Amino acid sequence: MKGQVIASLKAVESIIQTGALPVNVKWFIEGEEEIGSAHLGEFIKKNAKLLEADFCVNPDAGMINADSPTITYGLRGLAYFEVRVFGPDRDLHSGLFGGTVHNPAQALAELIAGMHDKKGRITLPGFYDKVRKAGKAERADIARLPTTPKHFLKQTGVPALWGEPDYSPEERVSIRPTLEVNGLLSGFTGEGSKTVLPAWAMAKISCRLVPDQDPDKIYKSLIQYMKKNAPKTIKWDVKNLHSAGTAITERDSVGVRAMAKGLEQVWGKRPLFKREGGSIGVVVELQKYAGVDSVLTGFGLPEDNAHSPNEKLHLPTWKKGIDAFINMFFSVE
Repeated sequence: MKGQVIASLKAVESIIQTGALPVNVKWFIEGEEEIGSAHLGEFIKKNAKLLEADFCVNPDAGMINADSPTITYGLRGLAYFEVRVFGPDRDLHSGLFGGTVHNPAQALAELIAGMHDKKGRITLPGFYDKVRKAGKAERADIARLPTTPKHFLKQTGVPALWGEPDYSPEERVSIRPTLEVNGLLSGFTGEGSKTVLPAWAMAKISCRLVPDQDPDKIYKSLIQYMKKNAPKTIKWDVKNLHSAGTAITERDSVGVRAMAKGLEQVWGKRPLFKREGGSIGVVVELQKYAGVDSVLTGFGLPEDNAHSPNEKLHLPTWKKGIDAFINMFFSVE
């Protein structure tokens, strides 16, 4: 992300060193995106007038591959929870109490396993009630993307893909909601052996949401699931840690048209259009509180290891991105 911010800075620097900017530009840079943009909403509310704009260019997305310039027009939302299951008031000797005291780690594992059915559908009550269906035209556009099952296998290293059989892998990561376990903790996890029956178990669970799902309703749905399925042998608690709304930008907007022209002038081809599976708080907050739509693009590649060790940017693609931003500024109608 920092590299892509620099790409936009270098584009403006190049223009003003050789002439004049054809548009007015405002910079808005935050440093809390990876921790949920906790203070962003209030800032935008208080400064909505200052942040007025025809559109926002946000370079926090990426490309499908180095030869496929890409514009992201939709983002999934997020609901993030911590689920804790409690059993005995302390860790117990598994030889003395195993088989007669319900193990919280086992109870939590069973609850988590029940959150999906055999076809990968989420079983929380009412989870899909507000899911906006993608039309035939949009699904046809998604089918034209070069993200085949082989693409996902190569990028992830998994032996086989998983998910709802009625949707392609690209649809599962963009237009469909998900429920994922992000982390598990319980009992003894050190080197060697220690035969404990743990007093508690914890899981971090996130749901990626699509229009028109409401994070608060998903929280209530998880509570309903726990009330219905948690055994009487344990106690439990669910914390609602973080949420973010969904965002959709019209593909025929001024900003999208300008960015599409800028990318086409550099790559020599029209960009691909896709929805992104992730969540970006500023896109939602700008749309909600300042009425500003965002044009999401970027020049990171799937093999750049985002959020992983050795995260990087492919410099030839990054430099072409600077040129694309320059052309975008001169393409605003």
